[in-house]
Amino acid sequence: MKCIKLNSAEVAYKFSWFALLAFALTSALGIPTWAQSPQDCSKVPDYNSLKNALTAAVRQGSGANSGLGNQEWAAVVNRDGIVCAVVFSGPNRGAQWLGSRVIAAEKANTANAFSTNNFALATGNVYAGAQPGGPLYGIIGPPNPAVAFAGDPQQFGQQTDPMLGKAIGGVIVFGGGLALYNAKGELVGGLGVSGDTACADHVVAWKMRRALKLNTVPMGVAQGPSDNLILDFQNGISPSGYGHPSCKGGQPADDIIKSLNSKEPVGPKH
Repeated sequence: MKCIKLNSAEVAYKFSWFALLAFALTSALGIPTWAQSPQDCSKVPDYNSLKNALTAAVRQGSGANSGLGNQEWAAVVNRDGIVCAVVFSGPNRGAQWLGSRVIAAEKANTANAFSTNNFALATGNVYAGAQPGGPLYGIIGPPNPAVAFAGDPQQFGQQTDPMLGKAIGGVIVFGGGLALYNAKGELVGGLGVSGDTACADHVVAWKMRRALKLNTVPMGVAQGPSDNLILDFQNGISPSGYGHPSCKGGQPADDIIKSLNSKEPVGPKH
């Protein structure tokens, strides 16, 4: 039998993914990991705070956020993956892509499920690893259909959205989902934004998190260190292993994303 030797960096990389996957599995199976009411949404933004932050970020337009300048959906989950708020930025629920309501919630779930108090991963940081041949290939999963597609559509994006108080589940691996950290650096939940290009969704989510003062990110795979997108794909390969493709369509995003750490930095010093 041929033995494969791994260097220390590779061992740490693989161990970190196993640890993250173990946490996600315990959450998905409903195994309690700490003493906290699953329905407790007190540590994440409420409906009005989330709505105001989304509206303000989207109002900056495609020139500041990249993409198409679309209206957006946003959702937050608490640390147990329970949906706590769902909002949209437009005048009514039909002004945004209707499919993006559930995607936003899945992004929030993913960012929360694969981040810890000491290490943050944005949904877009998981993209490269989830591709065929990557260490996370097969990780992408659908939401809980009983939560995603139930209830009265008239209530979608309202304070009585049918997803509230339930675990949406699902794993999304493109930009727009970020973990939420309070001023003490504690991971309290996840934020998801959807409705434009994946890069624009990431930018809007980044601005929202800062406005909500939940961006005390301790560590990440991107420069900063942070959980910013790493736009390093070349010929279908991400040298970092955490890369995300540049986005086509609308205003180019690369320069905007690369400047986020300097213009709107994260971390305890900011």
